[in-house]
Amino acid sequence: MKGKSILVTGGARRIGREIGLVMAAAGADVAFTYLSSAQDARRTLAALRARGVRALALRCDVRNEKSATAALRRVEAEFGGLDVLINNAGAYDTIDFEKITIRQWDDMFAINTRGPFLMSRLAAPLLRVRKGRIINIGSLGGLRPWASHAHYCSSKAALMMLTEVTAKALAPEISVNCVSPGMISSGNSEATAFLRHVAHKTPMRRAGTPAEVAAAVMFFASGPHFITGQVLGVDGGLGLES
Repeated sequence: MKGKSILVTGGARRIGREIGLVMAAAGADVAFTYLSSAQDARRTLAALRARGVRALALRCDVRNEKSATAALRRVEAEFGGLDVLINNAGAYDTIDFEKITIRQWDDMFAINTRGPFLMSRLAAPLLRVRKGRIINIGSLGGLRPWASHAHYCSSKAALMMLTEVTAKALAPEISVNCVSPGMISSGNSEATAFLRHVAHKTPMRRAGTPAEVAAAVMFFASGPHFITGQVLGVDGGLGLES
C-alpha cells in the first residue's frame, strides 16, 4: 500500500481505527473522519503519524453533502488524490420493532446507507483517476433478520445492495466490495457476558477482533481489482447457523 492514499470514515475508534492503523503499517497515507470523538481522533492521528505516514483527522458528518464534500477536498489537497475509500462510519441500536420511531428509523438509514452513498458518489471522480476502490463495512445483520434490530438490519441490507449497484455503476475503473462482520469484540468488559453467549453459537467459538475485520478490508484494498460486487463475511461461521 506504499504511496496509496486511504480515507476511512468513522476512523477514530474501534474497527475504523484498526483499519487505518493496518493501512498505515502497510505504508499508506491515511485520512479518517470523525464526528464527535475528538479525543479519540487525536490519539488515532498520533498513532498513525508514529508509523511514518501522512495522516489527517477530518471532522465530518457523512450524512451531510456539504460536510462530506469539504472532507474529500481536504484529502485531495493534502494527498493529491484518493486510492481507497472505506465506508466504515455507522450506527447500531437495539430496539423492539413496535417501539422504533420514525426518527430512529430515518437516523439509522441516514448514517448506514445515505452516508456511504454520498461519500461514494462524491469520491468517484477522485477514485476513477487512480482506478481506485470502495470498501463498505456491512454487517451479518444485513443478511439475517434480527427481530430487535429491524432498522439496523434493514439499513445494512440496503448497504449490501448499494455495494452491488455501485460496483456495476462505477465499473470498470472502480471496484466496490463489502466486508460483513459478525460479532466483533470491542474490548469493552461490559459486553463480555453477551459475547460469551454469542460465541457459544458461533462455529469458531469466539467473537472476532477488529484486526480480523481490518485484514479482510486489506484483502479488498490490495487484492485483484477484478474482484468487485462481493460481500466477504467475517463472522466465524455465525451466518451459517439457523
